[in-house]
This record gives sequence, C-alpha cells and structure tokens, in this order.
Amino acid sequence: MAATKKKRVPQFPRLPKGPNGGIQLMLIQSVEHLGKSGDVIEVKPGYANNFLLPEGLAIVATDHHKRMVEKHRVKLQDLEKQRLVGLRTLADQVSKQSINVEANANDEGHLYGSVGATEIVAALKANGFHITADQVKLEGVLKELGLYTVKIQMHADITTELKVWVVPTAAH
Repeated sequence: MAATKKKRVPQFPRLPKGPNGGIQLMLIQSVEHLGKSGDVIEVKPGYANNFLLPEGLAIVATDHHKRMVEKHRVKLQDLEKQRLVGLRTLADQVSKQSINVEANANDEGHLYGSVGATEIVAALKANGFHITADQVKLEGVLKELGLYTVKIQMHADITTELKVWVVPTAAH
C-alpha cells in the first residue's frame, strides 16, 4: 500500500499582487500619505498584513468590492463634502479664538518647562473645541512668555491659525 501525499492547502488566501510586485488593496477609510476612501493602492505585503488589513483601513481589491464602491461613491462624496463643510466651519471658529496658556516662568519671561501641543489642546477643550494634539503644528515647543501664532491642520486641505498667549501662572 503506497502512501499518498496530501496536497497542502494554504491557511490564508493569497493576496492579489499588483503590477509592481506589492499587494493590491482598496482603502475603506482615507489614510494620510496613501489615499482616499475607495482608492485602489499597492503596498508592501508587511504593511498590508500588519497594519492596513488588521486595522480595518483596507480590503482586498476584488471586482466585487470595486463595483460596490462605485455604487456608493456618490454617497461617500456627499458625506465627505458635509465633513469638509463642518471642518471649515470649525476652522473659522478656531481662527477667531485667542487662548491663554498658563505656565511657570522666571522674571525674564523664560518658562521653567515648555508649552506644547497637549497644553494648547487642553486650553481649546476648555473653550469647547475638540482638536487632537496631532492637528496642532508647532515649530518646536514654546519656551517664553508672549503671543504665538500656531497652525492647526484640520484636514489635508484645511489649515487655520490660532493666537496663543503664554502667560505666567497667577500667584495664589
């Protein structure tokens, strides 16, 4: 009786290769520096398997998925337009703001510590604006008392400026 060899079945289906040898995926959500929702992209296998697929940011680019996205592209564009209108409104409101950030300083106006994005975000939250620290674009930390103009990037296309006053902590 001769032993028959079993054909090895791969545990996971093979991901489709793109023309450049990478993995072809379709983005479910927009990913910065990669593409927008519905775009078909080609990335290295490790990036696809370790980040995009497990995080639910992309799916395998099959013909079925492409047809589904084309059907819903109009809805997606309307939702994106509404989101951009909301972000522009928020950017206009933020640009009209002037916030104070208290910090400990010496007599010459040099701070003992520094003021960074987290302190600016906290001051904005106190005023009712919900912005994340990665949206605050500083050219280094603020180390002196005074008025600073800080860029806030709401979206790739929407940037605004915010006036930040770094003031000494009130003596109790």
